[in-house]
Amino acid sequence: MRAQTRQGLPSPTRRQQGTRRRALPAAAAVAIGVMTLGAFAPPSVSAAARPDAVQQSLNALVRDDGMPAALASVQDRDGRTRIYTAGIGDLATGSKVPRDGQVRIGSNTKAFTAVVILQLVGEGKIGLDATVDTYLPELVRGEGIDGRRITVRQLLQHTSGLPDYGVHVDDDEIRNRYLEPRELLDIALRYKADADPGETWGYSNTNYILAGLIVQKVTGRPLAEEMDRRIIKRIGLRHTYFPAPGEMTIREPHPQGYHRNPADGPLRDFTEMDPSWGWSAGQLISTNSDLNRFFTALLAGRLLPATQLAEMRTTVPAGTSDLRYGLGLTSRPLSCGGVYWGHGGDIAGYETRGGVTDDGRAANVAVTSIPSDESATQHVMDAVDRALCG
Repeated sequence: MRAQTRQGLPSPTRRQQGTRRRALPAAAAVAIGVMTLGAFAPPSVSAAARPDAVQQSLNALVRDDGMPAALASVQDRDGRTRIYTAGIGDLATGSKVPRDGQVRIGSNTKAFTAVVILQLVGEGKIGLDATVDTYLPELVRGEGIDGRRITVRQLLQHTSGLPDYGVHVDDDEIRNRYLEPRELLDIALRYKADADPGETWGYSNTNYILAGLIVQKVTGRPLAEEMDRRIIKRIGLRHTYFPAPGEMTIREPHPQGYHRNPADGPLRDFTEMDPSWGWSAGQLISTNSDLNRFFTALLAGRLLPATQLAEMRTTVPAGTSDLRYGLGLTSRPLSCGGVYWGHGGDIAGYETRGGVTDDGRAANVAVTSIPSDESATQHVMDAVDRALCG
């Protein structure tokens, strides 16, 4: 759930990662490429003499960008789905990449949290322009920080000016530690505000920790239960879940996730971890196909009333890229015209990118290590573009 420094879209930025990770050392990149060449799984459609554009993109992510594995799910306008894999699922054993395997989806969780908030807005239980103090009185105070001046809308759109707790935690230090949401908020409140509320866009995981706390205060129920009842079960996401406290493994078939800490260090298996530090900003586990189902249902109006969906799709520029951010939902232009809607997420071991178009195309791509330079990040997004424009 790195902060929005790469304009690719997020997950938190943590200490030891650096604001800009150095490129993968050439020797390591070559070694990974050698291990994975020839291990690419073909697309689920009938075999062809030449891989299609999506398969070629995944192959390149493994061969050229040093990703241990890459996975994709692509849905066309008629609802037909193709599944792709490339690389190796477990570098220690050489096992295959599971088809449509589960991965940690990082900040895609924010879209789920935003949907729950907006459902409660539609039910008249939360006001988008009500202040944080309306629901969490006197909780949000700090240097230049006052919950009486920050609205729910600003939390969901990252215009609150709140500092990001994610840049102040270290992956290895928190890997085996359970963190309460209030602890995450306390980390953020040690630092001064990044900006005045409403002044500018700035990605901060802290916004979504507060959104999750508001859900719990208003409903009187755990966030995980509300998310499960209101979204996961409602639209039949059979491979998506919010890990229970202390749950460090991934329940269903999955590729191993790998991580570098420090950024120029070796790849290490980081599959097992306590994801509580992500909570409402990044704790969910899912598959590419379930993400396609979620974003398709969302854009089709199956999760929100029209008024709240329109609010969610009302965007502001996100930094200096062509990305735009709504209320837990992003839009990005496609090379073939139009835009796609989604979110994206990074968490130690995995990166996911993708979304859906207004005419029903959907694609999500996952890789099993956070890209170590800007070009690799762009290549993941290019894979999404090729899937949606193919």
